[in-house]
Amino acid sequence: MPGGRLTQQERRQIAIGLADGLAYAEIARSLDRPTSTITREVMRNGGPAGYKADIAHLATERRAQRRKQGAPRRQVVDRADGRDPEAVREFEEVFSGIFIGQGLPKMTARALASLYATDSGSLTASELVGHLGVSPASVSKAMSYLESQGLIGRERDERRRERYVVDDGDIWYQSMITSAAGTTTLAEAARQGVSSLGPGTPAAVRLENIARFLDFVSESIVRAAEQARDILHSKP
Repeated sequence: MPGGRLTQQERRQIAIGLADGLAYAEIARSLDRPTSTITREVMRNGGPAGYKADIAHLATERRAQRRKQGAPRRQVVDRADGRDPEAVREFEEVFSGIFIGQGLPKMTARALASLYATDSGSLTASELVGHLGVSPASVSKAMSYLESQGLIGRERDERRRERYVVDDGDIWYQSMITSAAGTTTLAEAARQGVSSLGPGTPAAVRLENIARFLDFVSESIVRAAEQARDILHSKP
Protein backbone atom coordinates (compact mmCIF):
# COMPACT_ATOMS: atom_id res chain seq x y z
CA MET A 1 0.00 0.00 0.00
CA PRO A 2 1.58 3.36 -1.06
CA GLY A 3 3.02 5.20 1.93
CA GLY A 4 2.85 2.14 4.15
CA ARG A 5 -0.11 0.60 5.94
CA LEU A 6 -2.90 2.85 7.13
CA THR A 7 -2.74 3.68 10.82
CA GLN A 8 -5.66 3.32 13.19
CA GLN A 9 -5.97 7.11 13.38
CA GLU A 10 -6.11 7.35 9.59
CA ARG A 11 -8.86 4.75 9.54
CA ARG A 12 -10.82 6.79 12.06
CA GLN A 13 -10.43 9.83 9.83
CA ILE A 14 -11.74 7.77 6.93
CA ALA A 15 -14.78 6.80 9.00
CA ILE A 16 -15.39 10.45 9.89
CA GLY A 17 -15.08 11.46 6.24
CA LEU A 18 -17.58 8.80 5.17
CA ALA A 19 -20.01 9.91 7.87
CA ASP A 20 -19.70 13.47 6.57
CA GLY A 21 -20.48 12.30 3.05
CA LEU A 22 -17.05 13.10 1.62
CA ALA A 23 -15.93 11.48 -1.63
CA TYR A 24 -13.01 9.05 -1.55
CA ALA A 25 -10.83 11.59 -3.38
CA GLU A 26 -11.47 14.22 -0.68
CA ILE A 27 -10.65 11.79 2.10
CA ALA A 28 -7.51 10.72 0.24
CA ARG A 29 -6.32 14.33 -0.13
CA SER A 30 -6.81 15.01 3.58
CA LEU A 31 -4.63 11.99 4.40
CA ASP A 32 -2.15 12.53 1.56
CA ARG A 33 -2.96 9.06 0.24
CA PRO A 34 -3.90 7.79 -3.24
CA THR A 35 -7.64 7.64 -3.86
CA SER A 36 -7.24 3.95 -4.77
CA THR A 37 -5.92 3.27 -1.26
CA ILE A 38 -9.03 4.74 0.35
CA THR A 39 -11.36 3.00 -2.10
CA ARG A 40 -9.72 -0.37 -1.49
CA GLU A 41 -9.69 0.13 2.28
CA VAL A 42 -13.39 0.96 2.45
CA MET A 43 -14.58 -1.68 0.00
CA ARG A 44 -12.70 -4.53 1.66
CA ASN A 45 -14.06 -3.54 5.09
CA GLY A 46 -17.81 -3.26 4.79
CA GLY A 47 -18.31 -0.57 2.16
CA PRO A 48 -19.32 3.08 2.74
CA ALA A 49 -22.31 2.21 4.91
CA GLY A 50 -20.64 -0.52 6.96
CA TYR A 51 -17.09 0.77 7.43
CA LYS A 52 -15.93 0.71 11.06
CA ALA A 53 -12.43 2.06 11.68
CA ASP A 54 -11.47 -0.07 14.68
CA ILE A 55 -12.89 -3.26 13.17
CA ALA A 56 -11.07 -2.56 9.89
CA HIS A 57 -7.80 -2.00 11.75
CA LEU A 58 -8.20 -5.21 13.73
CA ALA A 59 -9.03 -7.19 10.57
CA THR A 60 -5.90 -5.84 8.86
CA GLU A 61 -3.72 -6.79 11.82
CA ARG A 62 -5.17 -10.29 11.80
CA ARG A 63 -4.49 -10.68 8.08
CA ALA A 64 -0.91 -9.53 8.59
CA GLN A 65 -0.49 -11.97 11.49
CA ARG A 66 -1.80 -14.87 9.41
CA ARG A 67 0.71 -14.03 6.68
CA LYS A 68 3.55 -14.00 9.22
CA GLN A 69 2.42 -17.37 10.50
CA GLY A 70 2.77 -18.79 7.03
CA ALA A 71 -0.88 -18.96 6.04
CA PRO A 72 -1.17 -20.35 2.50
CA ARG A 73 -1.47 -17.71 -0.21
CA ARG A 74 -2.32 -17.97 -3.84
CA GLN A 75 0.81 -18.17 -5.94
CA VAL A 76 1.34 -15.08 -8.04
CA VAL A 77 2.35 -16.16 -11.54
CA ASP A 78 3.32 -14.19 -14.60
CA ARG A 79 0.40 -13.32 -16.82
CA ALA A 80 0.35 -14.09 -20.52
CA ASP A 81 -0.86 -10.55 -21.24
CA GLY A 82 2.18 -9.03 -19.51
CA ARG A 83 0.15 -7.13 -16.93
CA ASP A 84 1.31 -6.75 -13.33
CA PRO A 85 -0.48 -9.60 -11.47
CA GLU A 86 -0.65 -7.62 -8.23
CA ALA A 87 -2.11 -4.55 -9.95
CA VAL A 88 -4.77 -6.69 -11.61
CA ARG A 89 -5.56 -8.40 -8.32
CA GLU A 90 -5.98 -5.05 -6.59
CA PHE A 91 -8.26 -3.79 -9.36
CA GLU A 92 -10.42 -6.90 -9.08
CA GLU A 93 -10.57 -6.47 -5.31
CA VAL A 94 -11.70 -2.86 -5.55
CA PHE A 95 -14.16 -3.55 -8.37
CA SER A 96 -15.69 -6.54 -6.57
CA GLY A 97 -15.91 -4.44 -3.40
CA ILE A 98 -18.04 -1.92 -5.25
CA PHE A 99 -20.31 -4.70 -6.52
CA ILE A 100 -20.61 -6.03 -2.95
CA GLY A 101 -21.56 -2.54 -1.76
CA GLN A 102 -24.33 -2.57 -4.35
CA GLY A 103 -25.74 -5.81 -3.01
CA LEU A 104 -24.00 -8.65 -4.87
CA PRO A 105 -22.85 -11.66 -2.81
CA LYS A 106 -19.09 -11.75 -2.32
CA MET A 107 -18.33 -14.74 -4.57
CA THR A 108 -20.64 -13.41 -7.28
CA ALA A 109 -18.94 -10.01 -7.14
CA ARG A 110 -15.47 -11.58 -7.39
CA ALA A 111 -16.48 -13.63 -10.41
CA LEU A 112 -17.97 -10.62 -12.17
CA ALA A 113 -14.89 -8.49 -11.51
CA SER A 114 -12.70 -11.29 -12.88
CA LEU A 115 -14.65 -11.33 -16.13
CA TYR A 116 -14.30 -7.58 -16.57
CA ALA A 117 -10.54 -7.82 -16.08
CA THR A 118 -10.11 -10.05 -19.16
CA ASP A 119 -9.49 -8.76 -22.68
CA SER A 120 -11.87 -11.36 -24.10
CA GLY A 121 -14.62 -10.49 -21.64
CA SER A 122 -15.20 -14.20 -21.09
CA LEU A 123 -14.03 -17.14 -19.00
CA THR A 124 -14.96 -20.80 -18.75
CA ALA A 125 -16.15 -22.31 -15.48
CA SER A 126 -12.83 -24.13 -15.05
CA GLU A 127 -10.88 -20.91 -15.64
CA LEU A 128 -12.95 -19.15 -12.98
CA VAL A 129 -12.40 -22.04 -10.56
CA GLY A 130 -8.64 -21.79 -11.05
CA HIS A 131 -8.52 -18.02 -10.92
CA LEU A 132 -10.68 -17.61 -7.83
CA GLY A 133 -9.47 -20.73 -6.02
CA VAL A 134 -13.00 -21.94 -5.25
CA SER A 135 -15.11 -25.00 -5.97
CA PRO A 136 -16.98 -25.59 -9.25
CA ALA A 137 -20.24 -25.49 -7.27
CA SER A 138 -19.45 -21.99 -5.98
CA VAL A 139 -18.74 -20.76 -9.50
CA SER A 140 -21.89 -22.38 -10.85
CA LYS A 141 -24.04 -20.73 -8.17
CA ALA A 142 -22.43 -17.33 -8.70
CA MET A 143 -22.79 -17.41 -12.47
CA SER A 144 -26.39 -18.61 -12.31
CA TYR A 145 -27.20 -15.61 -10.16
CA LEU A 146 -25.44 -13.20 -12.51
CA GLU A 147 -27.21 -14.70 -15.50
CA SER A 148 -30.59 -14.39 -13.76
CA GLN A 149 -29.88 -10.69 -13.25
CA GLY A 150 -28.97 -10.19 -16.90
CA LEU A 151 -25.39 -9.23 -16.02
CA ILE A 152 -23.67 -11.96 -18.04
CA GLY A 153 -24.37 -14.14 -21.06
CA ARG A 154 -23.23 -17.56 -22.24
CA GLU A 155 -21.71 -18.71 -25.49
CA ARG A 156 -19.71 -21.64 -26.85
CA ASP A 157 -16.20 -21.19 -28.21
CA GLU A 158 -14.55 -23.01 -31.10
CA ARG A 159 -13.83 -25.97 -28.80
CA ARG A 160 -17.50 -26.19 -27.84
CA ARG A 161 -16.71 -25.07 -24.30
CA GLU A 162 -19.33 -22.98 -22.56
CA ARG A 163 -18.04 -19.52 -21.67
CA TYR A 164 -19.50 -16.83 -19.43
CA VAL A 165 -19.46 -13.47 -21.21
CA VAL A 166 -19.61 -9.79 -20.23
CA ASP A 167 -18.18 -8.41 -23.47
CA ASP A 168 -21.63 -7.93 -24.99
CA GLY A 169 -22.37 -4.22 -24.65
CA ASP A 170 -26.11 -4.81 -24.68
CA ILE A 171 -25.85 -6.61 -21.34
CA TRP A 172 -25.55 -3.25 -19.60
CA TYR A 173 -28.34 -1.80 -21.72
CA GLN A 174 -30.64 -4.70 -20.92
CA SER A 175 -29.69 -4.47 -17.24
CA MET A 176 -30.76 -0.82 -17.17
CA ILE A 177 -34.03 -1.61 -18.92
CA THR A 178 -34.70 -4.43 -16.45
CA SER A 179 -33.94 -2.08 -13.57
CA ALA A 180 -36.37 0.48 -14.99
CA ALA A 181 -39.06 -2.18 -15.33
CA GLY A 182 -38.60 -3.14 -11.69
CA THR A 183 -38.90 0.50 -10.67
CA THR A 184 -42.11 0.83 -12.70
CA THR A 185 -43.55 -2.25 -10.98
CA LEU A 186 -42.81 -0.70 -7.60
CA ALA A 187 -44.48 2.54 -8.68
CA GLU A 188 -47.59 0.64 -9.76
CA ALA A 189 -47.74 -1.17 -6.42
CA ALA A 190 -47.45 2.13 -4.55
CA ARG A 191 -50.22 3.61 -6.65
CA GLN A 192 -52.48 0.64 -5.90
CA GLY A 193 -51.93 1.36 -2.24
CA VAL A 194 -53.43 4.81 -2.70
CA SER A 195 -56.89 3.38 -3.39
CA SER A 196 -56.52 0.80 -0.64
CA LEU A 197 -55.59 3.37 2.01
CA GLY A 198 -58.01 6.02 0.86
CA PRO A 199 -57.15 8.97 -1.42
CA GLY A 200 -56.21 12.10 0.48
CA THR A 201 -55.02 10.32 3.62
CA PRO A 202 -51.44 10.95 4.76
CA ALA A 203 -50.43 7.38 3.86
CA ALA A 204 -52.02 7.63 0.41
CA VAL A 205 -50.39 10.98 -0.29
CA ARG A 206 -47.03 9.52 0.69
CA LEU A 207 -47.50 6.57 -1.66
CA GLU A 208 -48.70 8.76 -4.51
CA ASN A 209 -45.57 10.92 -4.20
CA ILE A 210 -43.41 7.77 -4.19
CA ALA A 211 -45.19 6.49 -7.31
CA ARG A 212 -44.70 9.79 -9.16
CA PHE A 213 -41.03 9.87 -8.18
CA LEU A 214 -40.45 6.28 -9.32
CA ASP A 215 -42.29 6.91 -12.60
CA PHE A 216 -39.98 9.82 -13.31
CA VAL A 217 -36.86 7.82 -12.41
CA SER A 218 -37.93 4.83 -14.52
CA GLU A 219 -38.68 6.98 -17.55
CA SER A 220 -35.35 8.79 -17.14
CA ILE A 221 -33.41 5.50 -16.97
CA VAL A 222 -35.02 4.20 -20.15
CA ARG A 223 -34.48 7.49 -21.98
CA ALA A 224 -30.82 7.73 -20.90
CA ALA A 225 -30.17 4.08 -21.77
CA GLU A 226 -31.62 4.55 -25.26
CA GLN A 227 -29.60 7.71 -25.86
CA ALA A 228 -26.34 6.22 -24.60
CA ARG A 229 -26.68 2.73 -26.06
CA ASP A 230 -24.24 3.36 -28.91
CA ILE A 231 -21.47 4.19 -26.42
CA LEU A 232 -21.40 0.54 -25.37
CA HIS A 233 -20.42 -0.46 -28.90
CA SER A 234 -17.81 2.23 -29.57
CA LYS A 235 -14.24 1.17 -30.30
CA PRO A 236 -11.15 2.96 -28.91
